Amino acid sequence: MAAKSLARGLMVAAPRSGSGKTTITLALIAAFRRRGLVVRSAKTGPDYIDPAFHSAATGQPTCNLDSWAMPEPLLDQLAYWAAREGDLLVVEAAMGLFDRIEGPVGRRGAPADIAARYGLPVLLVLDVTGQAHSAAAIARGFAAHQPDVRVGGIIANRVGSERHLRMIRSAIEDVGLPLLGALPRDAALTVPERHLGLVQIEEHGDVSGYLDTLAGVAEKHFDLDGILAAASAVTRPQAVPASSIIPLPPPGQRVALARDTAFSFLYAHVVEGWRAAGAELVPFSPLANEPPPDDCDACWLPGGYPELHAGRLATAERFKAGLRRFAETRPVHGECGGYMVLGEVLVDADGTAHPMVGLLGHSTSYAKRKLHLGYRSARLLKPSPLGPQGASLRGHEFHYASVLSAGTDEPLAELADGEGRPLGLGGHRRGHVSGTFFHAIAVEAEAGA
Repeated sequence: MAAKSLARGLMVAAPRSGSGKTTITLALIAAFRRRGLVVRSAKTGPDYIDPAFHSAATGQPTCNLDSWAMPEPLLDQLAYWAAREGDLLVVEAAMGLFDRIEGPVGRRGAPADIAARYGLPVLLVLDVTGQAHSAAAIARGFAAHQPDVRVGGIIANRVGSERHLRMIRSAIEDVGLPLLGALPRDAALTVPERHLGLVQIEEHGDVSGYLDTLAGVAEKHFDLDGILAAASAVTRPQAVPASSIIPLPPPGQRVALARDTAFSFLYAHVVEGWRAAGAELVPFSPLANEPPPDDCDACWLPGGYPELHAGRLATAERFKAGLRRFAETRPVHGECGGYMVLGEVLVDADGTAHPMVGLLGHSTSYAKRKLHLGYRSARLLKPSPLGPQGASLRGHEFHYASVLSAGTDEPLAELADGEGRPLGLGGHRRGHVSGTFFHAIAVEAEAGA
């Protein structure tokens, strides 16, 4: 595919989380689609929920771009995939633009890594609640902080009044940056959230109506022509066969995949990698009391929100019995929420204990929430659907569950954080069954690769 078929791109970023990036990203996508543009999107860092909203808004598949967890060939392949055959690529940043871990330059997990690598101008979202001229100082600092990251314009969010807007506009323009939009305070525009971020798209009552509202908001409050003019050609992505770079080995040739509102956290690049390697994915719904299809040779339980559905899962006897039969002869793996369901007991936020599948011996609880968050590298101590013994993986952990009882199963992996500090043993394995709170993103690149 010729480079001229790649979209022009920009990144929607902010100084911190909670600034309104997702709402503004969706508004831009919806408005430009209304103009007839083919809009594609991506999200930096490890995130499951925002990309699903992106896909609904663009009508196109979306992906994650992670400069720490993904080997550079995979990162470039995904950037190409994200930018191909489109008019505009909108990349939403996670966290703050320059937030990162310590590590090699360009490989620190910062949104700025992605902006610099692919030449994406930054549309900087500033939550101007409680400030006016001070917003210009923030804009100036971000524009000058990293020479290879260019701020192409500012969007002021949560503007309180016309007078507030005049002050913001004057201050930003004095810095020499264009103010390309100003969104008033309106709680109705925000996507509902829960403890892991936004609610899942399947739980949103009227996605199309919400996106239509956001398109109208963008048309009224944003300089869409100026924003489009600020986008630049995406640089460096590589057109390589998808089958040549597989993020994770497929767990089987025909994979039973739990898919419903309790099990929905699975990266698009992992799914496409499995398919590129020749695997077939067969969905089933534990919440509908469906067992894994018997004609599959492996089963994968993704993360999600099983704690919100623990009562239904506890009484889904057909699902639980079918999964136990499946595990007698074939591999089963659970990530995070899936790992919790494979255990003996899940205690929900109200303190009610629900019996789970019992294929592993641990028990977990949401009654006393504790945040576990960060990048993880893992070396497998035993073979599992994640890979052979000794394989090294990169991914992340993000949950509020606590382990009530670790059980007696053998550990699955040695874990370290994103900066290489040992975290001890993680996950469990028994027979054909394995699981861990660790979400795998990609096989770790070999040194020098």
